[in-house]
Amino acid sequence: MMSVHDLVTPALIVDAGALEHNLATMAAALPGARLRPHVKAHKCTALARQQAAHGHRTFCCATVREMVGMANAGLGDDLLLANETLDARRLAPLAARISVAVDSEATIEAAAAAGGAVKEVLIDVNVGLPRCGCESGQAGRLADLARRRGLGVRGVMGYEGHAVGMDDRAVREQLCAQAMELLTAAHRDVGGDVISAGGTGTYDINTWANEIQAGSYALMDTAYGKLGLPFVQALWVWSTVISVSPAYAVADCGLKSLGMDHGNPTVEHGSVWFCSDEHTTFGPETPLQVGARVRVVPAHIDPTIAYHERTHVVSGDRVVETWPIDLRGW
Repeated sequence: MMSVHDLVTPALIVDAGALEHNLATMAAALPGARLRPHVKAHKCTALARQQAAHGHRTFCCATVREMVGMANAGLGDDLLLANETLDARRLAPLAARISVAVDSEATIEAAAAAGGAVKEVLIDVNVGLPRCGCESGQAGRLADLARRRGLGVRGVMGYEGHAVGMDDRAVREQLCAQAMELLTAAHRDVGGDVISAGGTGTYDINTWANEIQAGSYALMDTAYGKLGLPFVQALWVWSTVISVSPAYAVADCGLKSLGMDHGNPTVEHGSVWFCSDEHTTFGPETPLQVGARVRVVPAHIDPTIAYHERTHVVSGDRVVETWPIDLRGW
């Protein structure tokens, strides 16, 4: 058995016990098809197999690459590309049930022209996050067009991404309710069995959707850690102190190994000053020596994981498995 102290740093680490706690907690809250785990959070088919073992066998993806990798790994019972694409032909050879989000005539035409790769779609509705999605009042018209083009319309999806990270639960609840008012109105016009929405921050708030697209719950990060959710931190970047000064220390991970869009990471028993390409400068609570190992916890796991080729699963100090981050890239 390899020890974490033998790993080349920076190294992505997953705590096996914490991961199991998170998967079991979510399975109890949203069993079976009530949860459609979003693999963009971890980009790892080995972890997706763990989610499937807890009864979550429907998945959503953000890229065609993720869809292909999941299907090739035998995890294609029901895959949703929860994102618009004009490149749906790449889905053609997959032995999987494939659905794709559409929000315009152009994306519907791309799905219909994909040589049979796409047979089913969800109408993606803008519910307040200025990203993809049609206006709620246009959803019915787009559903009719999709059906005329020979596509099955399973229902609607919408992501209240502007709500999921709000620190104040009352604000999350209010914003989620407003978003789902738009989505349920669109669903009345569209029809179908599926109302797909939500994320880790609203998994227990969004009762309008019949499937929740949470992903970060499995591993967590400091952004979601502030919300008082029943999930624990299961992932960190294992780093080595490479320089010390009287007031601060420097670890060997930085912008190229940490997602920084949600702010600075945290360091166990220290306060982060700033990050640069290959360095995290922090003030330790007690003096450290060069060679000390520290846990650096990212504020946002999704881009953090995408920087790494593999993650090491640990129990205590023992590395029990190493999983490739095999859904990286496009």
